[in-house]
Amino acid sequence: MTGAMYPGTFDPITNGHYDLVRRAADIFERVVVAIAANPGKAPLFPLEERVSLARTVLADIPNVEVTGYAGLTVDFARQHGLRVVVRGLRAVSDFEFEFQLATMSRHLTDKVDYVFLTPTEQFNFISSTLVREIASLGGNVAKFVHPAVEAALKEAWAKRKKG
Repeated sequence: MTGAMYPGTFDPITNGHYDLVRRAADIFERVVVAIAANPGKAPLFPLEERVSLARTVLADIPNVEVTGYAGLTVDFARQHGLRVVVRGLRAVSDFEFEFQLATMSRHLTDKVDYVFLTPTEQFNFISSTLVREIASLGGNVAKFVHPAVEAALKEAWAKRKKG
């Protein structure tokens, strides 16, 4: 079996992401969680912190590596000998966007394929955007993220409120 990458912004990494990574790690010998710099999205957490949080959350899965990257996903995959990009599909609306990405990627290279996984039902509704919004309003996100991520969210929003 080959290596795969699971790219994303992971701002922050959620229990839904963890579920997909764990399942991908059961399928592929090596899974690289590639965290995109993606400054256009104006992430809450800087890249280094997103990488650190993901490493903490995913530490119990031995065949998973976490790294940050900038540039085209297919270029990262080729440079690291990864033939598969894993993406999660929560809803039909996700499919349209992901299908477009996969098709465009195929036009850039025929050396990287996309595989889509659907989340376990209990994680189907979780998104980083919703988790950030709940946390920004002082809501409890403990059911949706690892305790280290919950603490980082509280600290990030406390800093924003002060400054």
